[in-house]
Amino acid sequence: MKQKDIILIVVVVIIAAGASLLISNRIFSTSTSRQQQVEVVPVISANFNPPNPAYFNSNSNDPTQLITIGPNSNSNPF
Repeated sequence: MKQKDIILIVVVVIIAAGASLLISNRIFSTSTSRQQQVEVVPVISANFNPPNPAYFNSNSNDPTQLITIGPNSNSNPF
């Protein structure tokens, strides 16, 4: 490699670095435009409202059953 080639590579690298710096400053936001408003998420509560009696019959049968696995009813298994 000749000395001319090395100087040419250094000049091309400097020009490419300057161009990429100028282009990236135009594309990416600056400190003045970084303020954004975000949507506020409502607070989650542990309260459960009962369903509307017009759609839910409180006297209906409950199809779920308690499932017992095995004859042992140990309340403290571990």
